Amino acid sequence: MCVRCAWVTDEAVVVSEVHQNSGPGFNVYACAGCAPYFPPLPDVLDLLAARRRCRGGAE
Repeated sequence: MCVRCAWVTDEAVVVSEVHQNSGPGFNVYACAGCAPYFPPLPDVLDLLAARRRCRGGAE
């Protein structure tokens, strides 16, 4: 089900990942029409590289 318009679709797009301290996290989905309204998911490797640069470490 789309998180934005509540439309039930067979072609859902992951627009967010929710992480929790205990128990499993979950994905948030949107329909193809609403998905462009959400920012792209960050790439984990880009986040790690940015953290290293911020700390002044070598990559």
